[in-house]
Amino acid sequence: MAKLCSKCGDENRDERKFCARCGAPLARQCPRCGALNESGADFCGECGGALAAPAAAAAAKKSGDLQIRVADSPVAESLEGERKTVTALFADIKGSTELEQDLDPEEARAIVDPALKLMIDAVRRYDGYVVQSTGDGIFAIFGAPVAHEDHPQRALYAALRMQEELRRYSDKLLADGRAPLEIRVGVNTGEVVVRSIATGGGHVEYTPIGHTTNLASRMQAVAPTGSIAITEHTRRMVEGYFALKPRGPTRVKGVSDAVNVYEVVGLGPLRTRLQRSAGRGLTKFVGREREMEAMRNAAELARAGRGQIVAAMAEAGTGKSRLFFEFKAKNQSGWMVLETFSVSHGKASAYFPVIDLLHNYFSKSKGRTISAHAG
Repeated sequence: MAKLCSKCGDENRDERKFCARCGAPLARQCPRCGALNESGADFCGECGGALAAPAAAAAAKKSGDLQIRVADSPVAESLEGERKTVTALFADIKGSTELEQDLDPEEARAIVDPALKLMIDAVRRYDGYVVQSTGDGIFAIFGAPVAHEDHPQRALYAALRMQEELRRYSDKLLADGRAPLEIRVGVNTGEVVVRSIATGGGHVEYTPIGHTTNLASRMQAVAPTGSIAITEHTRRMVEGYFALKPRGPTRVKGVSDAVNVYEVVGLGPLRTRLQRSAGRGLTKFVGREREMEAMRNAAELARAGRGQIVAAMAEAGTGKSRLFFEFKAKNQSGWMVLETFSVSHGKASAYFPVIDLLHNYFSKSKGRTISAHAG
């Protein structure tokens, strides 16, 4: 694969950093999204992905096998750290040591590697960053290097997906006459200092430092097998979005005071910040009489058998979701109301809102009319 110089247009070998004809710096192509970046960049300015060595990235993309990267030389460069609020996640396969002891290393690898891949795929599905694979588990962060305001929710969606996928994989192992696998997941939210570290072979690692990650690791250690344990810090940010079971104050190694631990047992009733705000009490709704009247007219036509579609289009933050919320509250009597939302973490699935809508529909057995909106 040749690199084209943006200055003179000449082709250069992939491993070159400067144009052989004019001496201009050559752009680096992101292996994740394909965007071109400055020659000295370590992370993609488009998607935030690490700009690994081109040959290594191409080989990893070509191979369908699980790639576990190990630094082969001491730290070559340490860039200045940056303070960020992230959600750290640790996941560990329970009983992997006993499994590796009883089986040939190749047999154990054939069982553990697919489980690790399922865990890594769950993290990437919600735009998390896998910092490290520990051989029988992973360490990942959400909220950096790509920032998301809902990173605590993304981490727990990923954790629930891990548990679901591992249960399916474990059932398959049982059907094949093998011992099942289970994982424990620990999650914590807080501030860390993140830094880019260049290691040998042109690799760049993005590493968080701080008590937040240590406490997430402790949560994984205290989590019962097959469960997800979170701290009070994470609970404050995800309550309502997920069903939680309090485990009470727990003594954690390395922490002087007992830590309140909660177990994530499933999804909660909330999907958006508006729903959470409504539970706390909204400010008085004023204005929008014309828009409300247009929606009421459309509803009456639909009730008469003439199907209607109403779309509200405006800039973000101007009150579209609140408008639908108020209309639904005042006009939903006598209707079956189904809702679906376009959430940021659902962008990996083009049909996520439709799937969610159908799921809500089939969970309700009665009703005459369907009304839906995408927020």
